[in-house]
Order: sequence, then structure tokens, then C-alpha cells
Amino acid sequence: MSRPSRVRVEYVAKTQSVRASLDKQPHEVASMFDGVAKRYDLTNTVISAGQDRYWRWAVHKAVAPRPGERVLDLAAGTGVSTLDLAKSGAWCLAADFSKGMLAAGKFREVPMVAADATNLPFADDSFDAVTISYGLRNISDTDQALREMLRVTKPGGRMVIAEFSTPIIPVFRTVYMEYLMKALPKVARAVSSNPDAYVYLAESVRAWPNQRQLAMRIADAGWSSVKWRNLTGGVVALHRGYKLG
Repeated sequence: MSRPSRVRVEYVAKTQSVRASLDKQPHEVASMFDGVAKRYDLTNTVISAGQDRYWRWAVHKAVAPRPGERVLDLAAGTGVSTLDLAKSGAWCLAADFSKGMLAAGKFREVPMVAADATNLPFADDSFDAVTISYGLRNISDTDQALREMLRVTKPGGRMVIAEFSTPIIPVFRTVYMEYLMKALPKVARAVSSNPDAYVYLAESVRAWPNQRQLAMRIADAGWSSVKWRNLTGGVVALHRGYKLG
């Protein structure tokens, strides 16, 4: 597969509040993220109390990109994570189906492409590593996305998923879920360009499989040696897997 060049994304920002439903219709989710693109990175830092930087560092360490490798960063948003991965010397491609998010990150010096994770526009065995952070939860067909990630990964290659998960300490889990449903939307109203999107975020996290359940789905999609690591007490989980050679 030839290396795609940096795409030019033309986009007119939306100002109305948009919230996707939990059936995750692609056009609804894309429109919702278009609506939060302008202040997305700032909002993430605020609502996570700065933990997003630690989580991004953990993803980089788990992916362990090396010079000369090809890395696909799915649901890359504005390309913050892609730029971080590219500092390793690997060739890293940001892919997202929200053109508004890509437009908001167009100033970053990384190649970007609009792509649907359930039907990736890449040849088989194209990448040494594939990663997705906080985006798998938003895809209408999770299992198809996992199979597509496997398809485009080279034999012997690796996959890293960072996703909100289930806190492992019962008392903390209760407090966290209360924060998600009550405090998070209020905080988002102060900093986000589309606060209703964070109501969806809270609902989607509550409905998402726990660490073990997700690991089973990853394995069922064909990935091998699937393991996970909890971050911040299980608020986020890093799942890793490999494609057999």
C-alpha cells in the first residue's frame, strides 16, 4: 500500500448542541464529535483532571513504536496522540471519521485521513501496530472494527486499545459512576462547545463491557495473547493483543 499523503479537510464548524444515541448511528456520532472538535483537547484535560496526559503516555509505552514502523492511530481526533507516537521516529497516520476533528488538528504535522473503522481504506497487512483510544466505544459494530484492525495489521504486529472501563474498587466505582452521570455534564458545560456530547459519554461508559468482557470480544475477533492493564484504578483499561504470524 502506498503511503497516503496528508489530506486537506474542508469543514464548517457547527454550533448547535448534538448528542448521539446509544445505538451509535455513524452520522450521529460523527456530527457529535464535529460539534466538540473546537475545544475537545481542553475539555478532555479538564474533565479528567489532567489524567489524559498520563493515559496518553501509557498508550505510547504500550504501543512502543520504533523508527521505521508504520502505526495506525484510529479515532485520532485532532491528532494529539498521533503526534506523540510519531516522536519515536515511526510513520504514524491519524484516522478519524469526524472531519471536524481532523480539521481542528490540521495544524499538526502528521498525515491524516477520514476513515470508518468498520471499513478501513487500507490493504491487508499494512501496519506494524494499530491503536485506538476512547473510540472503540463509539463504533456501531465493535466486533467488525476489531476484525478490521486485525486485517490491516501485519502478521506479528500488535494492537493497543485504551478505553474507559470499570473501576475495580467498589466504593470508588460508585463515586465514579455518580461523577459520570451528575458532575461530568456540569463540568463540560463550562468548557465544551457541545456539552450534551458528554451526557452521551457518561451513558456510553456505563453501558460498556468491563475489562474481562472486552478482552473476550477482542480474542473472539482473532487477536492472540490478549491482556489488559488498569489505569487510574480501572477508570481506563489498556488492552493489548497480537496478530499471529
